[in-house]
Amino acid sequence: MPEPARTTYIVSVFEKPHWRTVLTTKDKAKALAMAKEIGDKVRVEEITPKVKRR
Repeated sequence: MPEPARTTYIVSVFEKPHWRTVLTTKDKAKALAMAKEIGDKVRVEEITPKVKRR
């Protein structure tokens, strides 16, 4: 039986001229802690893969 889809959290920081990914993790707390540590111009995105149905 396949594993259920897990959410991935991406922490990105703005560096001229575009956003740069700093951290990719499955742990929301770790992603938010990293964003808080970095400070300004940081975003955290959630990506949940769609479940394939047959």
